[in-house]
Amino acid sequence: MIRSSVFRTVKEYALITFGMLLYILAWVIFLLPNNMVGGGVSGVSSLIQYFTHGAIKMGYSYFVINVVLLIIALFVLGNKFGIKTVYAIVIASAGLNLFQELIPAEICQTLAVDNGKLMSSIMGGLLSGVGIGICMSQGGSTGGTDIIALIVNKYRNVSPGQMILAMDVVIILSSLFIPLQSGDGSLMEFNEKITTVVYGFILIAINGMVLDMTLAGSKQSVQLIILSKKHKELADAITNELHRGVTVLNGMGWYTKEPTQVLMVLARKYDLNILLRYIKTIDPEAFLSVSSVTGVYGKGFETIKTRRKK
Repeated sequence: MIRSSVFRTVKEYALITFGMLLYILAWVIFLLPNNMVGGGVSGVSSLIQYFTHGAIKMGYSYFVINVVLLIIALFVLGNKFGIKTVYAIVIASAGLNLFQELIPAEICQTLAVDNGKLMSSIMGGLLSGVGIGICMSQGGSTGGTDIIALIVNKYRNVSPGQMILAMDVVIILSSLFIPLQSGDGSLMEFNEKITTVVYGFILIAINGMVLDMTLAGSKQSVQLIILSKKHKELADAITNELHRGVTVLNGMGWYTKEPTQVLMVLARKYDLNILLRYIKTIDPEAFLSVSSVTGVYGKGFETIKTRRKK
C-alpha cells in the first residue's frame, strides 16, 4: 500500500510537470513571439509584458496575480489541491521566464512567426489546452481562471472549458482599451488590436475544446465482468490491494449447468492495465469482458451536482 501510494504521488507530479512544460512551450514558442493575447492570468501577464516591452516578464506577474486566487483555492478546494497548484504555479512562473532566455529566437521565428499568427494560435491553443487538461486531471491547476472554473465545477455541472472560455473573452476584449506595443516597439494601431483579439478568440476556443476533450479522456471508466474459479482470491486482491469495489453476482454456466459467481468491477480506464495484470497473476484462465461506460456516479467516481434548495 505504501509503495502504491508513493508511485501514485510521483506519477501525479510527473504528469503535472509534463503538462506545465507543454503550457510553457505554447506561450514561449508560439504566442509571445507573435504578441498574441490569451485568456486567464496568463493573458493578463502577457499584456503586462507587452505593455512594458519585456521589462516585466510574464512569469513575475503570473506568479503575483495567482497568489490571491491560490489562497481562495486553499480554503475552498482543500490542502491537497493547494499543494499541487502551488507546484504547478511555481513551475509555470519559473518556466515562462527561463524558457524565454533558453529557447533561441531562431526557433521561435521559424516555428511561429514565419508560419503566421493563425497557425501559431492553433498550435498554442492545442499545446496549452492539453497541458492544462493533464494538470487538472491530476488534481492541480495552472491557477487563475482555472481555479475559478474548478470551484464552480465542484458545486455545479458546468464544463470547466466553458467557464474558462467565458472569462477569457472578457480579458481578451479588454486588450482593446490598453496601450500595447508591437514587435518593433511602436504602439499598436486599433485595427491591429482587432486582429489580435480575433486570433485571441481562436486561441481560447481551441484551448477550451482541447481542455474538455483531455479531461473527458482522463475520466473515462470501464466495467469488468470476471468469471473465475478463484473469484474469492480475485475479489480480495481487487478490494484490499487496488482499493476498488467488487460486486459478486450469482450466476450459472448454461453449458456446464453449474452455479458460478460473477465479479463486476467498475474502475477508471487508466487503472485497467493494473487490474488485468492482477487478474492474470492470480488466475491466468479467468474469463472476462471489458466495456466502456458513459458515466459512473458514486463514491470514488463522479458526483451528481444539483442546485441547493433555498
